[in-house]
Amino acid sequence: MASLLALTELRQQVQDLQPDLVKIRRHLHAHPELSGQEQRTAAFVAGSLYQLGFDVREGIGGAGVVAELGGGAGPSIGLRVDMDALPIEERTGLPFASRQQGLMHACGHDIHTTVGIGVAHVMAPLARRLPGTLRLLFQPAEEIAQGASWMVKAGALEGLDALFGIHVHPPLAAGKVGVRSGVFTATADELIVEILGESGHGARPHEALDAIWIASQVVTGLQEAVSRRMNPLHPVVISFGQVQGGCAFNVIADRVLLKGTVRCLHPDTHQQLPGWIEGVIGGIVGIHGARSHVSLRAITPSVFNDPGQTRCLEKAARTVLGDDNVEYLDQPSLGAEDFAEMLKHVPGCMFRLGVAGPEGCYPLHHGCFNPDERAIATGVEVLTATLLQRFDLPVDHGLP
Repeated sequence: MASLLALTELRQQVQDLQPDLVKIRRHLHAHPELSGQEQRTAAFVAGSLYQLGFDVREGIGGAGVVAELGGGAGPSIGLRVDMDALPIEERTGLPFASRQQGLMHACGHDIHTTVGIGVAHVMAPLARRLPGTLRLLFQPAEEIAQGASWMVKAGALEGLDALFGIHVHPPLAAGKVGVRSGVFTATADELIVEILGESGHGARPHEALDAIWIASQVVTGLQEAVSRRMNPLHPVVISFGQVQGGCAFNVIADRVLLKGTVRCLHPDTHQQLPGWIEGVIGGIVGIHGARSHVSLRAITPSVFNDPGQTRCLEKAARTVLGDDNVEYLDQPSLGAEDFAEMLKHVPGCMFRLGVAGPEGCYPLHHGCFNPDERAIATGVEVLTATLLQRFDLPVDHGLP
């Protein structure tokens, strides 16, 4: 197998790029945009790719950007990264902290976007020698699990033979990556529960049906039922993130709305969940004489890493990082990723990028989340080597 790039050359290029990539990441971090509103980020990305000679299409599936390089008779290989931020108030105190109050890149998508741009820089000079087409997909709206579907509907995956993705991982140290074949993330569903009681005076609760108190029984009752009525070897997580109810401090509420998420890993368990959840809630509410309406809506399926693409990525990662810096993940994550929607159409693989510094790293979606920027270089090296490996042009060690 021929090679277009020696390992020493790849490392030197990425080392030379690193200062500029850090500047890009800090610019993106300071200017976060919510899901579906990534116009400035997309324009920045598109401008960067135009300058590198990519064939760029904007406005794909909303604010998505698709850029292609090469165009030979060989395979079409894709890399997908996401661009959106979260409605979280940043508390890092960094000089490049978010300038948008209440918005923050607390899930590392600024790192992902920067890695994608870094890969573009390294791959651009190889365009004429690529035996196929490289396609970069910069996706909007991952945090609301819609952007992947939008891009699929817009034709962003047409003709692709393989697709790779990346996600930062605070439990792993910067310089390391985690790989896993098969089920990689959980399914994610949205759970909405409406509790209907009877209002009354706060001094006479016996004359009312307290929807707030009943709702609290539903929240705790579901957690208890999961631990006692579901197979402990098939994990299920139910978390409520919103509770709405009541109109005054001394009026017993007649209606409460609970909104949450349900995660699981096993298809059989997932099929059983709607009836099981409705039954548990109906039993709790019925004991107190109240009523309930339950809605469970599918958000995204599990990410399933294709074994062949995973082997390709793992081999490339071990080449550039060494065996000690590539960890096989024994367990999937109960987090979710709408990258799964793309993998319905194209075989692919996502890996975990370590971002913990010497003192560790706050978890994802935390206001103090601050990944180690050295991880950017690791991501660029691994993904560049993976793409070349998939083109059957593996990075070599430059030895005679």
